Amino acid sequence: MGAAGEESAPVLEKARLQAASAYSASHKGLSFLAMQRGKIVFEDYPAGHSRRQGFKIYSGTKGFWTVCALKAVVDGVLSLDEKVADTLPEWRQSDAKSRITLRQLLTFTSGLDAANDLHGDGFQDRNAIALRTPVVGGVGRSFIYGPAALQVFHEVLKRKLAPKSLTPTQYLERHVLSPLGLGPQRYLEDKRGNPLLATGFLMSARQWSRMGQLILDGGAPVIPTELLRQLFQGSDANPAFGMGFWNNVRSTAASGRVLDVEDTLEPDWNRQNWDSACLSREAPADLVAAIGSGYQRLFVIPSLQLVVVRQGAFGRFSDAEFLRLLLRPA
Repeated sequence: MGAAGEESAPVLEKARLQAASAYSASHKGLSFLAMQRGKIVFEDYPAGHSRRQGFKIYSGTKGFWTVCALKAVVDGVLSLDEKVADTLPEWRQSDAKSRITLRQLLTFTSGLDAANDLHGDGFQDRNAIALRTPVVGGVGRSFIYGPAALQVFHEVLKRKLAPKSLTPTQYLERHVLSPLGLGPQRYLEDKRGNPLLATGFLMSARQWSRMGQLILDGGAPVIPTELLRQLFQGSDANPAFGMGFWNNVRSTAASGRVLDVEDTLEPDWNRQNWDSACLSREAPADLVAAIGSGYQRLFVIPSLQLVVVRQGAFGRFSDAEFLRLLLRPA
């Protein structure tokens, strides 16, 4: 990632941008923003919405917390490959839980049950419930997408930051949000003040695009490039998902298989098939994406120096068709 190729990246034709924007709008789109080489080249807000209006980005929230995790690595607060049980003594008596690493929590390969009910409101202590969540899949071998793993990570970070008299939310705001010019977010806290890491943020397209620019800038001003790359590195259990972000690496493989991420996540984890998964055969292999429910999308293509934000109101939408319209010559 980074600025390599910035001078040679072709400028997107206006007709492509208009076609992609029209497709988004016709599928209950709320915003469409394209930024190339750090400048907004196209912007549209259907149905009278304002560029200042924030919308729920759902799982796009995860990306901010995973960048926060990598910033904690930079600061020596934690290591991705340390055992969770090193910080949580209550996990040391379980053979499975005692083997789980922080990296496996962040890549959803810990084997922990998803515990999707943690998305709800009114919890006294989400973290305590997450810590009791059972391991239902093979540690390091199962992709199980859900809030429990991230709440366990929050508890680890919370305990590690306690000697510094910082909460994870304060750390996120100071070291990730503030450098991006963003303020406090909608955290969906439980009664103990634990934020829900899986979802919650409200952002305008312009605000969310700052995460895209961070990716184009190689992680600056928050993390170094070598750590940034780990956000997009797939696992054996799901080669298309890293830490909070999806990749398009398999698009160039003969076996590459385009799928709808939201549809594929619908069945139980043990019925999902992520083999050779990609987002688009026509988009470059270096495409990465933050994907939120209801077809909230942040697409970043470093080889084109391109950031695209698309937000919607749960209208049926195809990433592959959208990217085809955006990237194929008119």
